[in-house]
Amino acid sequence: MKRKVATAVMLTLTTLWALAGCHTVKGVGEDMQSGGRAIENSSGR
Repeated sequence: MKRKVATAVMLTLTTLWALAGCHTVKGVGEDMQSGGRAIENSSGR
């Protein structure tokens, strides 16, 4: 039971931290796009 509560708390805190960094859904999308571009560039494409 304690493990489930700890997992739920960590998931909630991680989600809040991620949303605080982006402020909007649009910001999340832009962050994902820039991450994808970085992966493409590093692969030599």
